[in-house]
Amino acid sequence: MPKLLTDFKQFLFRGNVVDLAVAVIIGTAFTAVVKALVSDIITPLVAAIFGAHNFEALKFTINGSTFSYGDLLNNVITFVSIAAVVFFLIVAPINALMSRRAKEDPDTKECPECTSAIPVRAKRCPLCTSELVTAA
Repeated sequence: MPKLLTDFKQFLFRGNVVDLAVAVIIGTAFTAVVKALVSDIITPLVAAIFGAHNFEALKFTINGSTFSYGDLLNNVITFVSIAAVVFFLIVAPINALMSRRAKEDPDTKECPECTSAIPVRAKRCPLCTSELVTAA
């Protein structure tokens, strides 16, 4: 039993598990901030333009069934806001960093004969079988 507890403790304190827990907590807090931004700032601005002061009250009725689409509209605005922030502040910079790093330390090179991508350490092209000259 102590080995099981030791293994569980190692699992919990492994870097990626702790990082994931922190990310979930920060994400939850960020969601609350964006939701407040949408309901307290963006929705009133849109309401000032279009005249509807409370999106949650927007609804329509068909054959006695009421469809409340205002809350859905608020949540769509919140989702798009969060997605935009995550993309522009996290995904785009990480992609730029990774592409820059890939250029600095490539995994493949181009075959001079057939122009196919081959591993950097290859001595012969697997497609055209030409012998590759390695830099001294």
